[in-house]
Amino acid sequence: MALCCSTFFFAALSSILFSAQLCLSQKVPNYTFMRNATTAPDISFYDYIVIGGGTAGCPLAATLSQNYSVLLLERGGSPYGNPNISNLAAFGAALSDTSPTSPAQRFVSEDGVINSRARILGGGSCLNAGFYTRASPEYAREAGWDGRAVNESYEWVEKVVAFEPEVKQWQSAVREGLLEIGVVPNNGFTYDHIGGTKVGGTIFDHQGFRHTAADLLQYANPSAITLLLHATVHRILFRVKDGSKPMAHGVIFRDSLGRKHRAYLNRHPKSEIIVSAGALGSPQLLMLSGVGPKEHLRAHNISVTLDQPLVGQGMSDNPMNAIFIPSPQPVEISLIEVVGITSFGSYIEAASGENFGGGGSPKDYGMFSPKIGQLSRVPPKERTQEAIDKAIEAMEGLDQAAFRGGFILEKIMGPISSGHLELRSRDPNENPSVTFNYFQDPQDLERCVQGLRTVEKIIESKAFSPFRYPNLPIPVLLNMTANSPVNLLPKHTNSSLSLQQFCRDTVMTIWHYHGGCQVGKVVDRDYKVLGVDALRVIDGSTFNYSPGTNPQATVMMLGRYMGVKILTQRLRATSADQTHQQIV
Repeated sequence: MALCCSTFFFAALSSILFSAQLCLSQKVPNYTFMRNATTAPDISFYDYIVIGGGTAGCPLAATLSQNYSVLLLERGGSPYGNPNISNLAAFGAALSDTSPTSPAQRFVSEDGVINSRARILGGGSCLNAGFYTRASPEYAREAGWDGRAVNESYEWVEKVVAFEPEVKQWQSAVREGLLEIGVVPNNGFTYDHIGGTKVGGTIFDHQGFRHTAADLLQYANPSAITLLLHATVHRILFRVKDGSKPMAHGVIFRDSLGRKHRAYLNRHPKSEIIVSAGALGSPQLLMLSGVGPKEHLRAHNISVTLDQPLVGQGMSDNPMNAIFIPSPQPVEISLIEVVGITSFGSYIEAASGENFGGGGSPKDYGMFSPKIGQLSRVPPKERTQEAIDKAIEAMEGLDQAAFRGGFILEKIMGPISSGHLELRSRDPNENPSVTFNYFQDPQDLERCVQGLRTVEKIIESKAFSPFRYPNLPIPVLLNMTANSPVNLLPKHTNSSLSLQQFCRDTVMTIWHYHGGCQVGKVVDRDYKVLGVDALRVIDGSTFNYSPGTNPQATVMMLGRYMGVKILTQRLRATSADQTHQQIV
């Protein structure tokens, strides 16, 4: 899964719930093929088994079901009927939920930055801030994708989930500020990745209702697909014969009651298991199945199917840094709509809210939430509930006007810095250990500094002047952000004196982590796992760097693109076999 997704958490405002319940009753699809894994037989057989009903897995399974039987296994539940997922005004509520059944499973990287991974049908598209943008043509060429098929796959996705946002005051001011300071040209509204300033797409419709990758299952053939919810895959099964590569032929999964089930591939040379479990889940599952660094696997008493030391390597997360700007006037709730694509490798975006403290109970306080804890880099042992409670208490005492305003953020492309992922245990429900090494490469840090300087210029632009207090200069804004009473960061005195220090002190995730099963290292350009047969990985774990300014559109596209390619290759192989048999 890719939490693919974009940026901030804004507290719900009761006055703008967009008649959410009416929207829900009108838009929930009736998937007759979706059921709880507790109803599954002990043993079953399919042409394709897709592990992970996320941003890539849903379009992939829907496409494959047009011609073959498909089992789609999702460890989470359904997003439908949950207003915390569906409604723009409730953005952040699901990410704040730390319960065992939350659609967002929190993890803390070894860098000390709190993050989330999706645990729900639709994956990260159910949790993110909704920005929709394609990858650049250059990215597609480097990936070896066919340009025409890529465009057709994007269009297939966009018919269901993508919309043009209604740009209001805050976003308009940021857009005009970008143009005023020279981030040009003005590319207007477009899904395309083009240098300059543009308005991108959104997966929120004009009623504020979220559309997700799960909606792409309406393309599925209901008589050929089986979707099981709360189905956690524990291991991929391999058949190993002397002198030949291990061949994937089945999976073991457990339902919510802990009961074990087995699903096998039908006996056909083209049947496959496809892992689409996300940048954390896919390398984790390969390791749990014996495909990974042999010494690491043996340390966890896992039988080695294939010694593959590159599984779990190349983990990256695009670092994001923001400046909060209090506004003297109310602003609309907006998530990411406008983006400035700079020439030096930083993307500038913005988000706003009428009242960052208001509406909900318990209060979420946007990006400053002590519950979400994005800013925390305190070692886990010191990140106690008592410390979090004190942070919430401090936030409760602040004047609510302090939370009226919004953010302008920068995030760097790439990134160049990367880390690795390792198992903590053999439990697939437990998060693996992951290190991203933010700003390890000096070029990443320099891009952050240039991006922040660009943000400062926007704040000081004429276009943005209605939304800032004249008596709050840039250094004050920087220190306000760096010294928020709830971020739990080790403090540095006056971090505004050094943008390098500000970058390191306020680094946050933007949920665009990727890697772990990269093309050319773990999988080939057809996403087949190197060294084994009948197994592919198709999701953001295969990316060497993040596409566009937001990966979710490309992850959904990839699911469709590879589904069509797999069907086409199988059809050609079948035709060739039939022709050969006729000749014989």
